[in-house]
Amino acid sequence: MRNGVTIGRAAAFVGVTVKTVRHYHKLGLVGEPERDASGYRRYGSDDLLRLVRVRTLAAAGVPLVEIGSLLDADPARFATGISGVERRLDERIAELTARRAMLHRLADGDRALLPDRAVAMLQGMRDNGYTAAEIESTRDSWILARALVPEGFDDYLDQFEHVLGDAALRDFSRRVAEAAAWDPDDPRIERLAADAADHYLADPVLLKTVTGLQARTDTAARYAMIARHGERPTPAMARLSSLFEARLRAAGIRIPGPSTR
Repeated sequence: MRNGVTIGRAAAFVGVTVKTVRHYHKLGLVGEPERDASGYRRYGSDDLLRLVRVRTLAAAGVPLVEIGSLLDADPARFATGISGVERRLDERIAELTARRAMLHRLADGDRALLPDRAVAMLQGMRDNGYTAAEIESTRDSWILARALVPEGFDDYLDQFEHVLGDAALRDFSRRVAEAAAWDPDDPRIERLAADAADHYLADPVLLKTVTGLQARTDTAARYAMIARHGERPTPAMARLSSLFEARLRAAGIRIPGPSTR
């Protein structure tokens, strides 16, 4: 009588079904052991080792049609084949890790659509006293920016990070928000536009947030659409914007008009 275990015990040891073991036999991946005097096939240690190897490679994603040649290859070819399997596994692990991270981010709507840096900057806006409406508008524009111009999104955030650290500009933002409700002929609008333009002209990085979005490129055209998203500006805001851009043009800054491409 040959020593060994039955097919049922062999399958349980390897972690597959009896049907799977028989399928391995059919494909020639594992030889069928001879039957003992009782008519049972007995799987010895060599058979179990072969089953474990087949099962491990199959679980790692190696197609069954490739496993036989891989197991029967010389040591050098086997090592090369295993390296390829490991590389594919690493890629799969990275993909699954990214999917898991996205599942966690879904609990936070902002994190599902924006990188951590952008979310932290939105929180910084809250800490610096920006209104909920301003933050929501900024968030929406960033989502559009990331979707439309992903290759320039980091630069976009760099510029805004500079803006966020500018206390004077934060004050301008609050004044601009208040100006939205003013009468368009209010003389304070002209003064505010002049003060804001002078502040931008004195800061090249800040000025880039205007000129960079207005450049004559397809990317800039998409950014212009981002900049104009949201609600229609009030008459006061339209006049403020017009005066602000006119003062920059007067200083030699090239800013195409709305119809210019």
